Amino acid sequence: MEAIRVLHCQNILGEGPLWHPAEGALYWVDITGKKIHRYFPLSDQTEVFEVPRMVSALGLRKSGSFVCAADDGFHFWTPQGNRFEPISNPEFGRQGARFNDGKVDRGGRFWAGSMTPQGAESALYRLDPDLSVRRMLSGITISNGIGWSPDNQTMYYVDSNRLVIYVFDFDMKSGEISCQRDFLRFEKHAGVPDGLTVDSEGFVWCAVYDGWKVVRIDPNGKIVAEVNLPVARPSSVAFGGQHLDELYITSIAEGLSPEEKTQQTMAGDLFMVKPGVTGLPEPAFTG
Repeated sequence: MEAIRVLHCQNILGEGPLWHPAEGALYWVDITGKKIHRYFPLSDQTEVFEVPRMVSALGLRKSGSFVCAADDGFHFWTPQGNRFEPISNPEFGRQGARFNDGKVDRGGRFWAGSMTPQGAESALYRLDPDLSVRRMLSGITISNGIGWSPDNQTMYYVDSNRLVIYVFDFDMKSGEISCQRDFLRFEKHAGVPDGLTVDSEGFVWCAVYDGWKVVRIDPNGKIVAEVNLPVARPSSVAFGGQHLDELYITSIAEGLSPEEKTQQTMAGDLFMVKPGVTGLPEPAFTG
C-alpha cells in the first residue's frame, strides 16, 4: 500500500492524530512547533492554533473540548478562545522531561507517558475521571503509542528506545493492567516503533520512525501488511473520515540533515491511505 499526501503542513514534530466525529475534523499536534492543527477533509479547510506549550497528545472530552498532555503535565484545552486549564503535573521539576503520546480508554480514562533524552527514567500515567493521577509503569525510555483491543481485554503500549510493543491484560472496569509481555520487538535496522492504533478487526497499526512505513500487525504479533511513505519518519496513525475508513499518518522533519530534507521534501506533512478496513471510534474522557 502507498500513502498519499493530503496536507502540506511541514510540521517539525507532527504527532497525535485524533478524529473528531461530531466536527468531521482531524486534530493533531506539532509538539516542538507548539501548534495544534485542525483539518476538515470534506472542505479541505485547515486551522492552526498557536499554543504556549508543547502539547504532545489530545483526547476527546465527554463534556466538550479536549484533555491533553504537554511538557508541563495534564490540561484541558478548549479550541474556542484557545484556552488551557491546568490539571496536574506528576513530573514537575524533573529536568528535561516532557509528556509524549497518550490516548483515552473506553472506561473514560486518559493515559499518557513521559520521555527523557537519556536513560529509562520515564513513566506511564493514568488520569482518572476524578482528576487523580496514577503511575502505571516506571522505568520507561520514550513512552509512545497506546491502544486497546476491540473487546477491551488487551492493551498495547510502545517503549520506543527499547524497540518494543508490549501487550498487557487489561481490566476494563478497574483500568488495571497485568501480565506484561512482548507483542513485537523490532530489529535495530528496521526502524523504531512510534504511535499506534487498533482497527475494528483487532489488528494493530504502528508508525515506524526511520522506517519509511506504517505496519499492520495481527493479534499474534506478526506483521501482515505495510504502508509505504515518501518520508523516513512517520510518527503516528489514526482512523478518520465519515466511515472511519481513512488512516491518517503524521510525520516528523526534526533531526533530518540538510541533505535528507532536500531528499524528503514532504517530511512533516500529513498523509492518508484507505487500507480496506475500518477503525474504532475514539472514546472520550469522562472527567
